Amino acid sequence: MPNPYLPLWEYIPDGEPRQFGDRVYIYGSHDSAGSDKFCDKKLKVWSASINDLNNWVCHGDIFHTADDRDHKADTDWTDGDLFAPDVVEKDGKYYLFAYIMGARGCVAVSDKPEGPFKLLGAYEYNISDEVCCNGWFIDPGVFVDDDGKVYNYCGYERSFMVQMNPDKMNEVLDNTLIEHIVPVEEPFEFFEACSVRKVNGTYYMIYSPKQGNRLAYATSDSPTGPFTYRGYIVDNGDQYPAGNNHGSICKIKDQWYIFYHRMTNNTIMSRRACVEKIEILPDGSIPLVEMTSLGFEDSLSPYKPTPADIACVLTGGCFVTERNVFDRYISNITSNCVIGYKYYDFGEDFSSKTMEFAAKIRGTGCKSKIKIMIDDPENGEEIGICNIGMDDGVYTTVTKAVTGRHSVFLVVEDDFGGWFTDMFKGRHLFELQEFVFMK
Repeated sequence: MPNPYLPLWEYIPDGEPRQFGDRVYIYGSHDSAGSDKFCDKKLKVWSASINDLNNWVCHGDIFHTADDRDHKADTDWTDGDLFAPDVVEKDGKYYLFAYIMGARGCVAVSDKPEGPFKLLGAYEYNISDEVCCNGWFIDPGVFVDDDGKVYNYCGYERSFMVQMNPDKMNEVLDNTLIEHIVPVEEPFEFFEACSVRKVNGTYYMIYSPKQGNRLAYATSDSPTGPFTYRGYIVDNGDQYPAGNNHGSICKIKDQWYIFYHRMTNNTIMSRRACVEKIEILPDGSIPLVEMTSLGFEDSLSPYKPTPADIACVLTGGCFVTERNVFDRYISNITSNCVIGYKYYDFGEDFSSKTMEFAAKIRGTGCKSKIKIMIDDPENGEEIGICNIGMDDGVYTTVTKAVTGRHSVFLVVEDDFGGWFTDMFKGRHLFELQEFVFMK
């Protein structure tokens, strides 16, 4: 599946990837399209076979802080919104650590990784409520080490670590609290979103720094630190509408991935789950990975219709939005906007010297054009220009034939050109729904 890798109508941010058995599970918050706030009062889980990452299955709702049409609330002390959770396995049981906005967090348990989860209890501890974010345990990242010890990392604007009682997973062990497990000072600049993994004996802390559209990482020889800052893994504000970020790394078969999310609807809410392939080098470093439209794919086919909303580059003020569960598009397209997709495999040589390009458009009463560029929006090769009319329709053009693997950038220009062109600067030119190349 390309990015976003879940169905395009699904909004699962803050994803914690976990492999249990032969399936990968994604546990995260639950956003809504067009919402003016983060999250709601339920958690959902999706999973896929490690042998088929293109088919994700929804297991439904797994935990609730409020009654809905199918479930009673799982909490009786709060109906606060559920934010970024985590799930770990311990002795054949699966434990969900829930972060509830404005209330003490809790732990729930299930016999199956897909839940549903039954409340074990709110956090129990003898530490001051002033630490661990007033008992909320914001963004709990939980780690079960090889010796059976259980660590809970959390924090917002400063970080904390406590050990949990492995025999009573909602109980914090006395005298285990460490504050500022990741420093707020440079170069760490901790902000939120703790997530710990162990790779070849090294403990990796993935987190969101103050420049929150990024995921950074630090490493240690011990789960209790100290951690050494290593750099950034992904930046979802690089040529894309920025916002917060939250995710982690996961090895599926022989490939490592970074799971994260992207924003829609010109907000920092309505976030969708994305993933990129990464490398962990012999020295333990993770090179910064570029944001793509690929998801779990090696490349996309330009000869299949591309939904506009899988764009990985959006500059100039354009953004993804959803009209309804069937209809998403790129909106607010003005002159000099760039809409980009990485990467397509155009295949080997073929007999024709030209191809066709077709774009499905919702018109706004303006004339404009799309320059079709490959490899770079400014210094790449222009392979064609598609003239866009005033009305809804499918607009086509002939382009140069292309072979091999390339990124594609649609560079938009207005087509006013009259005496009063300046009056039309910033005009919304059209909405892009999908496009395709044809041999």
